[in-house]
Amino acid sequence: MLDKYLTPIIKPILTPLAASLHKRGITADQLTLLGFVIGVLALPLLAYQLWFGALIAIILNRIFDGLDGALARYAKQSSSAGGYLDITLDFLFYAAIPLGFIFADPAQNTIAGALLLAAFIGTGSSFLAFAIAAEKFALDKPQFKYKSFYYLNGLTEGTETIAFFIAFCIWPQHFVLLASIFAAACAITIVTRIYGGYQTLRRFEAK
Repeated sequence: MLDKYLTPIIKPILTPLAASLHKRGITADQLTLLGFVIGVLALPLLAYQLWFGALIAIILNRIFDGLDGALARYAKQSSSAGGYLDITLDFLFYAAIPLGFIFADPAQNTIAGALLLAAFIGTGSSFLAFAIAAEKFALDKPQFKYKSFYYLNGLTEGTETIAFFIAFCIWPQHFVLLASIFAAACAITIVTRIYGGYQTLRRFEAK
């Protein structure tokens, strides 16, 4: 929900960094892979209840996730392959965070963590399935023209996800409550995406 508002603010900050990295011969795919490796380090850190270390790994992952796209656009090397790599590793990273909290305290966190993982499957599948159909019909991307594929909006997007991940690490004792709230918000996103996506595709197929 907040991505479309924050992106125009963050983009000018990332561009100079992208220019500097490009001069050093660093590619967007390299940043994507490095960011993923750093991000999944949060899983063992969470499992051992090293909350601050996990928080740093999560924040660094998100910085790299913004930088790889900025670098690809700056270097004019945006590609479907790069977009595929980026979104695939993003979803694996997202899944690693609730899994880490489940490992940290199975007795307390398993049910809430499992609900959140199930919600992630729903948001991810509704998001990516629509992107496939949107490519077929060549739908415009009015708010995310710089993306390599169609981004279907929802109540919970990247900004909301990272905000909750940060909250998990700051208040791990409240993971069950926070994860349940986030899972409920994701459920709303799933319903609205399925309904909106279905209606949109029906209109295009009727033309």
